[in-house]
Amino acid sequence: MPEAAEPAASEDRLLGGRVRLLQPRDGYRAAIDPVLLAAAVPAVPGEHVADLGCGVGAALLCLAARCPEVSVTGVERESGLAALARENLGLNGLAGRCAIVEGSVADPIGGALFDRVMINPPFLPPGRGRASAHPVKAAANVEAGLDLAGWVAAAAGVLRPRGWLTLVHRADRIDEICAALRPGFGSLTLFPLWPKAGEPARRVLVQARRSGRSPAVLAAGLVLHEADGGYTPAAQAVLRDAAPLAL
Repeated sequence: MPEAAEPAASEDRLLGGRVRLLQPRDGYRAAIDPVLLAAAVPAVPGEHVADLGCGVGAALLCLAARCPEVSVTGVERESGLAALARENLGLNGLAGRCAIVEGSVADPIGGALFDRVMINPPFLPPGRGRASAHPVKAAANVEAGLDLAGWVAAAAGVLRPRGWLTLVHRADRIDEICAALRPGFGSLTLFPLWPKAGEPARRVLVQARRSGRSPAVLAAGLVLHEADGGYTPAAQAVLRDAAPLAL
């Protein structure tokens, strides 16, 4: 009897088991970045949030789990990832409160406007680093067709006046992030994610408001790992216990 084929997707758990996540066994797989991104979005009951480039919905699911009276719409251009994201909504009982739109983040979502937008754009510009041979993973990691400024412009296009954008990115691209935000956003908060105490930040969370005028803030940030490699209690509270991050 022939051996059964291994399923194309695996099921993982986020937020201490609160979130069930189907994701491809091969290609791009969610790490802690989308969990931290969702934790940094201070959504309140009744708000509508967009997750542009949502992949299989990791950030969307985490936000919806932490904020049960908030609705979230994810946008994803890769049909296979969008299909898994829809399955994940059903798996987590969110099909009535959240939705997945298949399409480019550069296109309007049916003219809808949102109170908040969160994005986890590709971290690398073309030509920097070695792109993965897996096309979906490469698209998730390397900008193609839409650069960082394009992602920010797409977010601005679906935000209500005075709405908020939250993003996660590489810390070594802070200058580009600020330049992309400058035309239409203000009230910036930069929140470094330190790998260990005393080490340079590799990731940064950024929050900005459309037409905001408050001075920029460089926050204390979050130390992720202890010296022995385990998560710090503060990181565990976010990653396992669904605690919010106050930016």
